Amino acid sequence: MTSISAKSLTNDSSFIMSQPNQTQPLSIGREQTHQDDLRIKHEEKVKRLIDFLNERVNEPVESLIIVDTIQRLRVNSLFREQINAILQWQYTHFTSLNHGKDDVYEIALRFRLLRQEGYHVPTDVFERFKDKINGFVEGNIKGMTELYEASQMSIEGEDILDEAKDFSSKFLNALLICDLDHEQARTIESTLRYPYRKSFTRWLQPQTFVNDMPGANSWMEDLLEVANRERRIVHSGHRKEIHQINKWWKELGLGEEMKFARDQPLKWYMWSMAILTDPRLSDLRVELIKPISLVYVIDDVFDVRGTVDELILFTEVIGRWDNAGVEQLPEYMKVCFQALSDMTDDFGDIIFKKHGWNPTGFLKKMWASLCSAFLVEFQWNASGKLPNADDYLKNGTITSGVPLVLAHLFFLMGADIANQDMESKKEEAPLPNAIFLVAKILRLWDDLGCAQDENQNGYDGSYMECYLRENHGSLYQSARDHMMELISKSWKLLNEECLSPCPISAPFREACVNAAKMVSLMYNYEDKHGLGLLQEHMKLLTCDHATP
Repeated sequence: MTSISAKSLTNDSSFIMSQPNQTQPLSIGREQTHQDDLRIKHEEKVKRLIDFLNERVNEPVESLIIVDTIQRLRVNSLFREQINAILQWQYTHFTSLNHGKDDVYEIALRFRLLRQEGYHVPTDVFERFKDKINGFVEGNIKGMTELYEASQMSIEGEDILDEAKDFSSKFLNALLICDLDHEQARTIESTLRYPYRKSFTRWLQPQTFVNDMPGANSWMEDLLEVANRERRIVHSGHRKEIHQINKWWKELGLGEEMKFARDQPLKWYMWSMAILTDPRLSDLRVELIKPISLVYVIDDVFDVRGTVDELILFTEVIGRWDNAGVEQLPEYMKVCFQALSDMTDDFGDIIFKKHGWNPTGFLKKMWASLCSAFLVEFQWNASGKLPNADDYLKNGTITSGVPLVLAHLFFLMGADIANQDMESKKEEAPLPNAIFLVAKILRLWDDLGCAQDENQNGYDGSYMECYLRENHGSLYQSARDHMMELISKSWKLLNEECLSPCPISAPFREACVNAAKMVSLMYNYEDKHGLGLLQEHMKLLTCDHATP
């Protein structure tokens, strides 16, 4: 798993944790009164918005715009019940609402919001925007932007959405060379680079598409105020979680005992924050970083430090979970195994207490599978005999660490376990296919970048290299295009996995999609291995600031 600069993230962590309080100090009593007043006003505004949303359930267009704005402002956890009611009404009336309409913005927005929620709405609503000769008909900026966003929700076989994506992207890119105002240009650039479905939006100006809507200011002002305060509350929670994680990591001692390995708890916490966005899931975010950190550390054991004999022995010990065999390991591996063993046992206890089933045996098998895959990768690279691209990718989805990490989360969230009969729980628990699709997206996206990490001496190989060796004469760009097509196909399959009837719970489905969205940010190689983007996103999620 390729990483970014530990030094830069450490500096950024110091920046976040040491920001001075810009407000003037008040006496304790006055400060408490002030905070109580703010809390009461915040709760009143939330209640007012809830009442407002309840009144707008059957508004065909306005309710869609409000839901989209709430989701982009990341405060949807406050209004889940109202959002569900609105989208259920939109789904129930989908055919009649779209009948005879020629507003591509409205239809595309309705389609996207419903698909995001798992409703399997048909694509034939876009046929009216095509003619037999020229394909899609041009619309305005707002409509073409939302058409591009809607096209990201496609599943395999939906050719019309592929056409919509090609047409809208060409249309919007052509506009960028025209004389647009600054806000329009930023909106288009942000949409093309960071579509909502497949990335975390770096920039949001929620007024962009609602200023021309009658009465928008009446709810937008309240919503922005609620979002700003809610963000400060959430950021305060994140800082507490960072403190907990730093304390856990320091007490664990792996950073001191294994100085060759990456020491980046804040970076690893970024995964937890991205995957679990609901403020109420603090405990899960803190727990999830534990398997994430061990995946990175063990990856470095194989890539940077271990000899072939040590790695074979380490893999055998974890495969048997053999405490007796641990004594044969070098000291740094003993420390690593002990940390892994303690963490896995703790996870089993936590999940048993929450859900009545202990998956420790299954998790141990997954750690064994991960180490076996790391060893296979090590031996390929040591021998200089890389496999064919398909075999590399199959192994690489395991070494991504995604199946193991999301399996821990799958059991922690528990909703799916409760639906299994007791007999099936005695065997290997089936993991949703969505987990492996996310893993494939990560492996391919990571391998699009530099295969050798800037701070490591180890070498992992890459799908790119395997493909070029297997397809003699292929150019770098053709290999890149092939990989982007595989990523696109994996996203389509992931979209399909999330549609009703969906075998996984809505919270875990959202977590999988969020993990896939985080990939393009965590492994962005356009700007020094993504440091600029990742630091920007990190500050967005942990520092107090006003909404733009």
